[in-house]
Amino acid sequence: MAPESAQRLLHISASPRGTASESLALAATFLEVFEQSRPDIKVESFDLWDGTLPAFGPDAAHAKMAVFAGREPEGAEARAWATAGETFQRINAADRLLFSVPMWNHGIPYVLKQLIDVISQPGLVFSFDPEHGYTGLLSGKKAAVIYTSAVYGPARPAAFGSDFQQPYFNDWLRWAGVDDITEVSFRPNLATADAASGRREARARVREIATRF
Repeated sequence: MAPESAQRLLHISASPRGTASESLALAATFLEVFEQSRPDIKVESFDLWDGTLPAFGPDAAHAKMAVFAGREPEGAEARAWATAGETFQRINAADRLLFSVPMWNHGIPYVLKQLIDVISQPGLVFSFDPEHGYTGLLSGKKAAVIYTSAVYGPARPAAFGSDFQQPYFNDWLRWAGVDDITEVSFRPNLATADAASGRREARARVREIATRF
């Protein structure tokens, strides 16, 4: 949890599509309204495609298991552990989190899963008790999540895809201790339908959320 004095909103973008991205367009609307409503809160961005997101490979995995076993990582493992901690601090420094999450192959973009795997560490995102299980450590934060998909929609038949995006990411947030979650979904069927009305509704919803976030 960020310190009480920290008044920051961090926008975490999982889309690489720039101005062509529906999720980023909705996030831009959110941030415009939020900054007008809350000029006292610092707004920062973390583009998961900017090259600063570290890998979570063998050294980091060994470090994680060392920490689980009550040992201090050493050497390359310690360096990998420190890098994971630095990435976590980028998230933990904010008390408000905005995620823009497009659907990829029925799930989330791999860079967002990479972020989850990098920061979901004992003593950072969670604690673990052998008897009682996990406890999320990000309690006290607020999250707004913008979900988009070009073809999938909840009322469409299975041939249009399945949703392993929204349930998975919401579950991870709650597991991490974030219970205050607000969602916006924009799921036009771009192959067959005019998306304009749905886009207007999503933008109106985003504006309404941003004024009270």
